[in-house]
Amino acid sequence: MVYLGEGGTPLVGREVARKRVFFKLENLNPTGSFKDRGSALLVSFMLSRGVTEVVEDSSGNAGASLAAYAAAVGIKSHLFVPSFASGPKLQQMQAYGARVVRVPGAREAAHQAALSFASERGLPYASHALLPMGIPGIASTAFELIEQLGQMPGSIVAPIGHGSLFLGLILAVRAIRAQQPGASLPVMVGAQPANCAPLVANWEKREFGGCQGSSLAEGTQIETPVRARQILSLLDPSRDALVAITEDELLSAWQALAKMGFYVEPTSALVWAACDKLIDDLPEPVVLVFSGSGLKFSQQSIK
Repeated sequence: MVYLGEGGTPLVGREVARKRVFFKLENLNPTGSFKDRGSALLVSFMLSRGVTEVVEDSSGNAGASLAAYAAAVGIKSHLFVPSFASGPKLQQMQAYGARVVRVPGAREAAHQAALSFASERGLPYASHALLPMGIPGIASTAFELIEQLGQMPGSIVAPIGHGSLFLGLILAVRAIRAQQPGASLPVMVGAQPANCAPLVANWEKREFGGCQGSSLAEGTQIETPVRARQILSLLDPSRDALVAITEDELLSAWQALAKMGFYVEPTSALVWAACDKLIDDLPEPVVLVFSGSGLKFSQQSIK
């Protein structure tokens, strides 16, 4: 089992609009994102199977996390990233010794390039999105925050890219509720950027026309989220919500969090923007899950 200190992240409380709101600081994991919880299990699985070399595609956080955990046990990693990926994340991957290949075009182009390379070389495709091993690790976020709170949250707000974080949270609270029949499930709120919000489009029963331009929330630029079908099947339309956040709202949320002392990447700020939209209707305590550190974000992306 590979362990770099993932988990045990703080839960910080504030009062917002006269409600108890808590921030789960997953940005303080070893490589600066929630992905570390999944990478620990995924890389441990690969190690148990004698894998020595892997391929993955990522917009940043997943690749950096995989590179770190693979390096810790001597597994070589080849990472295919979209050309718009943040510079600090690429530097982090390279520092761990990963081979990084930048791929022009949309996020999907990096995915296809990784698949082709893995097939040509006969290497395992260590997808954080497709493989199931990481989900239980990510689900530990909910078990942990509930232990810290001492109760089931009234609401949980998280960003959605491929959906591994959001799905892990849903599965965890359902597992806990199954052992505590009297407990109520929290309201689940997922946030996506307005220019690339396929789940929101499905939720609102309208056609999704593909991602329209780039977003500061680069980790969520996914046109076909792997976990979309599972997430949509588990949400309750009468209670839960999926919301789209404009770029102006996202930038304002990111700046507001910084002034509160939370330096996160813009993908994490999606949850604050969503909370701001819905706070009056969210049962407390409300938990917002930060996905990644602001230290991994290049402010040159802000125009």
